[in-house]
Amino acid sequence: MPSSTGPSTATIIEGGRVTQVGEGQEADEVAPPVMAFGAPAVGEVLAERYELAEHINDDSAGRQVWRGVDVVLRRPVAVVLRYPGGDSAMEMLQAAVTASRVIHPNLVGVYDAIDEEERAYVVREWVDGHSLRELVADGPLEPARATSIAHSVAGAIAAVHATGMVHGNVHPGTVMVGDDGRVVLADARADGADTIETDARAVGGVLYFALTGAWPHAEAHLSGGRGRSALPDGMRDANGALAAPRQVRAGVPAYLDDLTMDLLDPQLAVPSVDVLAAELGRLNAAAEEQYLDNSGPLRFATHDEGNPGVAPAPAGTRKIVAGVAVLLVIALIGLYFGINALSDDGAGTNTAAPTTPPGATTPSGGTDAPAAPPQPIKIDGSSVRIVSTGTDRGDELDGAAAVVDGDLRKGWESDSYNGPKFANLKSGMGVLIDLKEPRSVKSVTVHLQSSGVTAELKTGTETLPSSKASDDQIVRTYKTIGEPAEKAGANVTFSAFESTEKYQYLLFWVTDMTQNNKGEFRLGIQEIEVEG
Repeated sequence: MPSSTGPSTATIIEGGRVTQVGEGQEADEVAPPVMAFGAPAVGEVLAERYELAEHINDDSAGRQVWRGVDVVLRRPVAVVLRYPGGDSAMEMLQAAVTASRVIHPNLVGVYDAIDEEERAYVVREWVDGHSLRELVADGPLEPARATSIAHSVAGAIAAVHATGMVHGNVHPGTVMVGDDGRVVLADARADGADTIETDARAVGGVLYFALTGAWPHAEAHLSGGRGRSALPDGMRDANGALAAPRQVRAGVPAYLDDLTMDLLDPQLAVPSVDVLAAELGRLNAAAEEQYLDNSGPLRFATHDEGNPGVAPAPAGTRKIVAGVAVLLVIALIGLYFGINALSDDGAGTNTAAPTTPPGATTPSGGTDAPAAPPQPIKIDGSSVRIVSTGTDRGDELDGAAAVVDGDLRKGWESDSYNGPKFANLKSGMGVLIDLKEPRSVKSVTVHLQSSGVTAELKTGTETLPSSKASDDQIVRTYKTIGEPAEKAGANVTFSAFESTEKYQYLLFWVTDMTQNNKGEFRLGIQEIEVEG
């Protein structure tokens, strides 16, 4: 009887690539021979659930990578098989269990890990797309896209570090870009040589590779060190010094060039990856703003002798702050004497109200507090229900609580329809969420069984008891947040919320869907996550 280690949350994969090749496998690498005894065949169902559809290849560790189908949830999966199982597969299985404790949209999801003694396998999310190595094969990326990819990678690593773990295998073969634009990091394989610093250096390597098409082997060699022997090395001078991206190609902004080279400079301490992710997010959000060329990004100083490996305050930031402080002091002194001079009535009597002396603090209400990081909003199963207009079939209005239970393996699905747009039997279906009170909302992420839906997020000020009349009114009167998602991927995020507004009722509304891998027109929602 197969035994399952039971990971059930979305995170890093152990094994197989997001695309149609093995994780971290380079084109000219030869995979070790795979044991053929008891080899699986197309159509075989593992653990009474995972049907093998296509043998993709064997990865660089000699494991078989298959595209499969979860016959219970009717969604595509990747299955990574290792022969034999038992004790020899414990490292692979334990890595999957450990990785499953991290939840982040830029980490690939693990669904199962099973040991059958003669073989073991890990089942994880299947995402169609390409590795960063494949994307750059056609030429270096534009700086804005390189920044966006690095931002996603840094965010994923920061989530791993927050749990006390190290990724240890960050390189162009494990950075994947899905066809829907989602960037994911895969295949964590940390060992004793890997640290949080080598992970941060590897983000610099990813930036360098995206901008130049070459990997800085000497500067980013510590993180993982696997599956990149075939990558070309960066251009170097006669002394072996790495050429900066701006020396290799035109069009790289100075701030991005500086950030990349600082991350790869062993004489400079790197910041924590969450700080790095925030900086890349700033650059990504304002990539079109010219002021960034002059203001500069996060800059690093040399290692502090008393605390090596920890970055002091950025040198550029300290200079800016010092200059601003001097100007503020001068302005306050000038204001003090200017007010006194204007308030003198000429007879030696000062009738002006008392002024704030130089150096005194102003009321705290005059400054903006830093924005708090987004936090998940807990949603009870009783706070969600299915909204449907038109003719319903079977029990498809039941089971909405499964979309907020925190388990991506379970979800809600509609009945099967004979064509798109719910076979024209209704205008749409969706999930209504009651946050119980008006809340500030940062984002709503919906995990679907399959891609290709057309959906939007709506909000209103009141809800009504479940009925056809009330559902029609809700759909008609709720206003749409941001732009609808046309033919969206399997994970859809809505983030066009107004920071000054509060939201209590949210409606995820689907008007069309494509056929799933079973040839059915069926809407399936695995999980809805709200951050505020």
